[in-house]
Amino acid sequence: MKAFVVEKYGKDGARAAEVPEPTVGERDVLVHVSAAGINPLDKMVRDGEFKQLLKYQRPFVLGHDVAGVVTRVGSAVREFKVGDEVYARPRDLRIGSFAEFIAIDADDVAPKPASLTLQEAAAVPLVALAAWQVLVERAHVKPGQKVLVHAGAGGLGSTVIQLARHLGATVATTANSRSEELVRSLGADVVVDYTEEDFSKVLSGYDLVLDAVGGANLEKSLTVLKPGGLAVSVVGPPDAGFAEQLGAPAVLGLVMNTLSRKIRKRAKALGVRYEFFFMRANGSQLRELGALYDSGKLRPVIDSTFPFERTLEAMAYVEQGRTKAGKVVVSMVPENG
Repeated sequence: MKAFVVEKYGKDGARAAEVPEPTVGERDVLVHVSAAGINPLDKMVRDGEFKQLLKYQRPFVLGHDVAGVVTRVGSAVREFKVGDEVYARPRDLRIGSFAEFIAIDADDVAPKPASLTLQEAAAVPLVALAAWQVLVERAHVKPGQKVLVHAGAGGLGSTVIQLARHLGATVATTANSRSEELVRSLGADVVVDYTEEDFSKVLSGYDLVLDAVGGANLEKSLTVLKPGGLAVSVVGPPDAGFAEQLGAPAVLGLVMNTLSRKIRKRAKALGVRYEFFFMRANGSQLRELGALYDSGKLRPVIDSTFPFERTLEAMAYVEQGRTKAGKVVVSMVPENG
C-alpha cells in the first residue's frame, strides 16, 4: 500500500513509500483511510522530539488522526463490523494514518459522527480528545469559571473555545484581527488581539490557561491565573507526569522535572500550578465527543484539504504557519466523494 513513512529523524526524514498492509490483531480493526488530519505532533514525531520516550522502529508510517471505513475486524472485536464509518486517534507506537490502511486497537476507535463528512471527522480526534482531557479530566471546568486559551483560531484552540463554552465557562482567547469574527462565533467572550495588546496586562483572575505557544507566552500566562489556578501547556516543557504517562523509567521523570523546574518554580512563587499535557487515545471519549458534534455543540474548523499524494506538502503548509484557522486535512477521495 502507499504510505508516508519516517525513514530518519529530521526535517527531510519523511517520504512516500510502498509498505506492506498492516497485520490485524484480535482486538484490532483494519480501516481503509478516507482522510487524515495534520497535527503539529506529526512534525514533532518526525523530528524525533520524543524519541527517548516513544521508541518507534523506523521506517514507520506517520499520522495521528484518521477517518475511514472498517474493512476487517479482529476475532475478539464485537463493537465494530465491516462497512462501519469510524474515526480515531490511534495510540502512540501504533500511529500511521498517512496510508491507505491502518490497523487500530478497537478501544481507540469510535463511530464517525453522523453529521460530519469523513474529511471533517478526520480533523477532530486529536484536538477534541486534547480539549476534553484538559478541560474535563485535568481542570474539571465548571460553569462560571474563567478559561483562557491561546491561539483560539488554531485546531486545538478552536475546539477548546467551543467545549469550554459548552461546559459553562467564560472564555477568553488570543487571536489576530482577521480571526476575531471566527473565534467569537465559536463562543469566545473576550478576544485579545495579540498583535496590538499584551494579554497579561488586560486579563486576570483566570482558573485555567491552556497554552500552545510556549516560552515567554507561557511564563506570562501564569500571571493571569487566580491563586490555585492551573496553566497547562501542550508544547512544554515536560514534567515527570509525562514520563509516568508513557511508562518511561523513573530516571526520565527526573530529567523531565529538571526541564520544567524553572516554570514550576515560577508558578509556585505565584501561588499557581503548571502541568505539561500530552493527550492519549480514547475511543469511549470520542463517542461522547461525537454526540456533541452531532448535537451542534461542537463543529470542526478546517483550513484546507490536500489530496493524499500531497501529504508532505500539507505538512509543510502547517509547519510554515500558513494555516489561517483550524485544521488541514489530507483526503483519499474527492471532497464530495
